Amino acid sequence: MLRLPPLKFQAPKKLVDVVSVLQQDNVRLVAGGTDLWPNMKRRHQYAETIVSLMSVSELGQIVDNGELKIGATVTLSDIIHDENVQSRYPSFVRALASISSPPLRNMGTLGGNLCVDTRCTYYNQTEEWRRSIDYCMKESGKICWVATKSPRCWAHSATDAAPILCSLGARVRLISSQGERIIPLVDFYFDDGIDYLKKGHDEILTEIIIPKESDATHCISSFWKLRRRGSIDFSVLSVAATLWLDNSGLISRAAIFLGAVGSSPVSVSGVELLIGKQPTENLFAEVARSAQRDATPMDNTDFLPSWRGKMAEQYTYAALCEAIGFPVTIKSPRHGM
Repeated sequence: MLRLPPLKFQAPKKLVDVVSVLQQDNVRLVAGGTDLWPNMKRRHQYAETIVSLMSVSELGQIVDNGELKIGATVTLSDIIHDENVQSRYPSFVRALASISSPPLRNMGTLGGNLCVDTRCTYYNQTEEWRRSIDYCMKESGKICWVATKSPRCWAHSATDAAPILCSLGARVRLISSQGERIIPLVDFYFDDGIDYLKKGHDEILTEIIIPKESDATHCISSFWKLRRRGSIDFSVLSVAATLWLDNSGLISRAAIFLGAVGSSPVSVSGVELLIGKQPTENLFAEVARSAQRDATPMDNTDFLPSWRGKMAEQYTYAALCEAIGFPVTIKSPRHGM
């Protein structure tokens, strides 16, 4: 049985107290713990002090005042079963329902999923396994075993909430001793397997804000996820597509993001081809081909990278077709609730 290392645990009830503790060295935040605790047991991550956010009541609320504001510690299950969220942002709910299994969705939080550690075949192993081949650069080594001559880490993004929220134009609120800032979620990530969050050590992700103009009355969206099993498994590819149509049925705005093919959510460059156009299957196919070019899957997770790249094209095409109501010719991914 893997055990946690010795540590100090604190559970402040006020956000100001959390901010204060973060001024100390070697401190980590935890919410549901579905990512941090296993990583600490495998000695991937370390901390002398763990500070839980789950007792800070202001972080556990869902507020709808036109924009939807979701506290960072609201559990995935609570969001999934919220009828207002279901009706306004169905593809967001679909993405969250695809994460892991019911027990872990009952524990896992939205903020935690957005900050979840990047993953790699050579990193997410036991301490003994990693030591036997020499540690990779994401830990204490000097080499990336995925691309041995690369100066950077290629561990891939593991969050399923980020691609769909990026496509919906979500923003995040960050608070520290220096004050607060609100940034687009897409700007929350670096494309680097180690330094993958644009968040200071003393900053706390407190709230996720989804715009009113991104709900189901203003746009259409879809989320597709690829993995070996229909539950539990981490994504090896996800596609989030959102389209806004004008009164004449032309696409006025569009956003497509890929997950698990890079160290951050990947924006599909061909999305500009959609603007001002009437939706057609041929147009979607052209955009989907650009998704394959934008995807750079590597040999760091399940399935062959070349096949995952091809599936980026197939899933992007399927997500666009499903969103607009065109026939979908490939098998739909399975999603748990």
